[in-house]
Amino acid sequence: MTRLSCWVRSGLVAILLILAPVALWAAPYAAYVIDARTGEVLYSKNAETRLHPASLTKMMTLYIAFQEIEAGRLSLDTMVTVSANAAAQPPSRVGLKTGQKIALRYLIRAAAVKSANDAAAAIGDFIGGDEATFAVRMTRTARALGMTKTTFKNANGLTREGHLSTAHDMTIMGRHILYDFPQYYNLFSRRSADAGIKRVYNTNRRFLDAYEGADGIKTGYTVAAGFNLVGSAKRGNKRIIATVFGGTSTASRNAKMAELLDLGFARAPNRARTVKPEPPMLLAAAPAGLPGPLLKTSPRPVPRPVTPAIALAMAEEVPAVDTDAIAAAVALAAAVPAPAAAPIISVSPAQASTARPLAKPDTGAAVQLALAEDPDTPAPLVEVAAPELETLAMLDEDDGVQAQGDTDASAPIFIQTATAQPETLAMSRRQAPRNDTVILAALTPPPPAPQARREVVARASSSGGRQWGVSLGKYRSQYAAEQALLKTALMESTALGDGLRKVASRPAGHEALFVGLTQGNADLACARLRARAVDCTVIGP
Repeated sequence: MTRLSCWVRSGLVAILLILAPVALWAAPYAAYVIDARTGEVLYSKNAETRLHPASLTKMMTLYIAFQEIEAGRLSLDTMVTVSANAAAQPPSRVGLKTGQKIALRYLIRAAAVKSANDAAAAIGDFIGGDEATFAVRMTRTARALGMTKTTFKNANGLTREGHLSTAHDMTIMGRHILYDFPQYYNLFSRRSADAGIKRVYNTNRRFLDAYEGADGIKTGYTVAAGFNLVGSAKRGNKRIIATVFGGTSTASRNAKMAELLDLGFARAPNRARTVKPEPPMLLAAAPAGLPGPLLKTSPRPVPRPVTPAIALAMAEEVPAVDTDAIAAAVALAAAVPAPAAAPIISVSPAQASTARPLAKPDTGAAVQLALAEDPDTPAPLVEVAAPELETLAMLDEDDGVQAQGDTDASAPIFIQTATAQPETLAMSRRQAPRNDTVILAALTPPPPAPQARREVVARASSSGGRQWGVSLGKYRSQYAAEQALLKTALMESTALGDGLRKVASRPAGHEALFVGLTQGNADLACARLRARAVDCTVIGP
């Protein structure tokens, strides 16, 4: 009877772990900050630890697509045939169907703005011929760019064994996109875009709207990765690029990114000579019987003149014209298919003399997944994919999980071998304690787990609790109060980092409060906010 009860308890624990909120899984934390002009490192923490990049992967997929356009093998108007693999990808997605033909420009928009997994996979399968071949090219390109600890297994970043990168490498990736393809960089700051079959909305719009000077680059989220972000901002002569791995929520990740960018702007010199990264050289070998590059050059998009009418439309976020660049002047000949499966190799100039075409890997080899003996067998623990949101109501939802939602419902959870760092645990302090031991139902009862020490989080109240807080005043609606709290948290993340955001309904309106602070932090936060012309009041017990 005792053994049976142990089995039951073990099974219940496994079920609870499956259904637990994603916030309970604290991924290891890493951060990296550089001066984008020079590449100088301004801050680094666990930046060389190999972690799950999630949808930050799509930066490399788009980078290779931009390479193909610049080399003349593709154009923005090239019609891409959607593969069965791409159509089967889980959310976030735009709903591509097997065999559907869609212009490359729309797939690029969907992958960059919405972080659509099916769009990224369609780009990869079209260029590489299949997922495995394209992943090989991604990894080779990463090495050519100096991303020495990155290995890619797919085009969209869904969790796969061995699909790993670092905060250092992803910062390098972001800098190369900025300088190697500046004509496409504006894609990452668009709040919305026409993806051909639907309008899509930026997964990073909250941070773009809240942080002064922010204009990119890419978000990422999976259960294994946590909330990731490569961010870039420009103020005056300075441009800073920072990367965060392992955020515990969209808000905490954005607050940490704001703190890192502030640190970067404070440490970067006012004047510095821009030293652009050296782009990799491209070697292409077209298969026998297929033509080489069909275009000698790939005309770059030319910005349209901003007339008063267009400026007004942009201010209202209603595009008066297609804000994409003008399409390539010379389209691919309709009767000649693009050599999509040509093995393309990216090498550094130093490697050019020894580079040779890659042999196509055995695509029939099975990919072994952790916690599952057979890739086709459901794993005992799975990531729960959030439903895709199709309406404008998604604008008010959490853009870290629900709007991006790049989790694979058919893949197992991969637990990082690296332990969670103290900063990650501090970021998740307001959430339920993390269970570092994953217990699966087994034929033998598990050994008794040590009793976890519970952490008591005190909340400010009117019942005599000796806690301090900061009031931002009253607002007409709860939504307005929540927005004020979020923007203020990004503005003053240092002193308010340990505070709890709370909206209290009053007869005169909805009061925006930060509670659970020490008196010192409350005084410091309010002083800094007043210096920035933000009204606030320190509240005490």
